[in-house]
Amino acid sequence: MDEYLSLNRANWDERAPAHAASPGYEVERFVADPAFISKVVRFDLPRLGDLTGLRGVHLQCHIGTDTSSLARLGARMSGLDFSGASLAEARKLAERTNTPIDYHQASVYDAVEVLGGESYDLVFTGIGALGWLPDIRRWAQVVSGLLKPGGRLFIREGHPMLFTLDETVDPAVIRYSYFEHEEPLVWNVPGTYVETDAELSASTTHEWNHGMAEIITALMDAGLRLTQFVEHNSVPWNAIPGQMSQDDNDDLKEWRLSTDPNRLAASYTIQAVRG
Repeated sequence: MDEYLSLNRANWDERAPAHAASPGYEVERFVADPAFISKVVRFDLPRLGDLTGLRGVHLQCHIGTDTSSLARLGARMSGLDFSGASLAEARKLAERTNTPIDYHQASVYDAVEVLGGESYDLVFTGIGALGWLPDIRRWAQVVSGLLKPGGRLFIREGHPMLFTLDETVDPAVIRYSYFEHEEPLVWNVPGTYVETDAELSASTTHEWNHGMAEIITALMDAGLRLTQFVEHNSVPWNAIPGQMSQDDNDDLKEWRLSTDPNRLAASYTIQAVRG
């Protein structure tokens, strides 16, 4: 197994129970309210459209809150993740909410082999996923291979411009590569991005950035036609601590730069259709 896979999987295996127990993922709200959907999915409701009856797969689904949300919007969902601990939490949530979702453990790059080619009307990728993958062109080929002709990719992700910033200084400065690079950024962080007292022992991770042109070109070269590209000045987590704030009037509680938030494209939404 590639080193990055073993290191990153160990990290996410430790994160999963902490995330499921944290207020940020709102697992108990899913159980208590059959109409509740995650903030990540709610953000893009105007763009998702009617999902009724669509066969969808959520790649890098983690603990399944977004997967369950898409199912509640009418899609027949599958989920795929490389972390067995994450999938255990996802299956637990699906069982507690009586939501029929089939989950599969595999690397994204093995998704076509595991799930079957040309099987899906919708491939969904949520925020915070692509940075764990070393090769964006290979990812785009997987997406194309999963989609039926006319099927749609829907992705919201952190903007590569955001990921160039060193958030440890104020104001944040550009420090890291905007473009995909062969060698990973290696981090050693004992915590995680949600409110929790858990400290991770498997704290080393390997991550990559992918420029917007690299992502869009990879999708087009894989036979997809871009139908929407929207950039946003917000993200669902406090990506630059001390320099971002939440709008108290915003039910989604997205984070933006506290001063002149339009200086930074913090995330984006892409839709693309397989020809």
